[in-house]
Amino acid sequence: GLQPGPMLFKEKPEFVWGLIASMYTGNVIGVLIVLLFVPFFAAILRVPFAILFPSIVYVCAIGAFAVNNSTTDIWYMMLFGVVGYVFKKLDYPIAPMVLALVLGDMAESALRQSLIMSQGSPMIFFSSPISAVLVTASALLIVWPFISPHLHRKRAV
Repeated sequence: GLQPGPMLFKEKPEFVWGLIASMYTGNVIGVLIVLLFVPFFAAILRVPFAILFPSIVYVCAIGAFAVNNSTTDIWYMMLFGVVGYVFKKLDYPIAPMVLALVLGDMAESALRQSLIMSQGSPMIFFSSPISAVLVTASALLIVWPFISPHLHRKRAV
């Protein structure tokens, strides 16, 4: 029955201040727990890699299996672990990958909604000047790595 907004402080001050007090309490308890367990966390660093790595993989596999009770999820976990390892070895930056994973679903949903509004016509993306400029700039940014070496060769000659 709560309505979020600026009036929440006037209508339900006991709830708001209780929430703020619980956040302060949680932070204090969190600091105490961290300070108590720092020696334990530091001791984990002294565990040999030959024991630590399989333990972490085992716990991750249990977590992957627990989501859907499916061994397929464990295979996905291992596949994406290998993909992550290859990306790390090839010095791929992690930020674009995280951004793609976070925004990918929203972008796909917006794309589908736009295509439904235009009865499947991709021309909706060129209907306004702003969207046309953005689509053109995106296309140029995608093509630029392939074009730029040829431009540099022509300048060098």
